[in-house]
Order: sequence, then structure tokens, then C-alpha cells
Amino acid sequence: MSEIYTEFADWLDNLLENNDMPENTVAYCFNLYEEDIKEHIYSIQLVGTDTFDENDGGDWACCEVWSSQEDIFCIDISDEDEKDRSHALEIFRSFAENYLETGKYKNILLKSSAVGMGFVDGDMNIIYKN
Repeated sequence: MSEIYTEFADWLDNLLENNDMPENTVAYCFNLYEEDIKEHIYSIQLVGTDTFDENDGGDWACCEVWSSQEDIFCIDISDEDEKDRSHALEIFRSFAENYLETGKYKNILLKSSAVGMGFVDGDMNIIYKN
């Protein structure tokens, strides 16, 4: 397990352990951002939603009932061979999928209808569906 994944898992553990999700949370979405601070810096935020519809193109992810807000996790991929958004998405997706398999609080996410991931200005990818 890489050090950066361990940091991601610790970040997610802290969010899931210390924040009471509203009872009407039915799905989760990892929102990805390309940071303006420096090239090749990408961040991720977790939100809980009160709706999930696989066929609405990801609009369900806008129905937030909970958000990590400014508590985000960032990665710098400037040392990677590929430095584009799709590579950042691959990295974050592998982190989230690993967490869904082995994470300390994975059951909070797994009991939801779905977990999605995508750039806020892009397509939604469903990485888990119950």
C-alpha cells in the first residue's frame, strides 16, 4: 500500500468517523477538482446526496445533504508520466475502490445506493452500486 493511499484512507476515515451523515443520505459522490494553485494538482471532496438515479447523467450528485466542504484531499501528479485529468481520475478511482474493499469505514459507503466519482465539470462514473 502506497503512502499516498494511506493518507487518503486516513482522510476518508476521519470524514466518515467524525461526521454524522443525515439519515436521508442515499448515495455518495467523490467530486474531483483541478486546482488553480499549481499545475498537476488535483483534489477530491466527498458529498452525500439524498437521491440517486443512474440514468440522470450524474445530476443526482448535485442533491447534497452533506459535504466535506473545504476538507479536501490533494495529490500532485507532476512526477507521473501522465499528468492529465484522466490520469488523476484513475488514481483517485483506484484509491476509492481500494477503500471500498478494505477501508475502516467502508460499510458506511457500501450501505448506500451508490458511490460515484467525477470532475465537477465532467462526466459521473459509478464506482459502486448496491
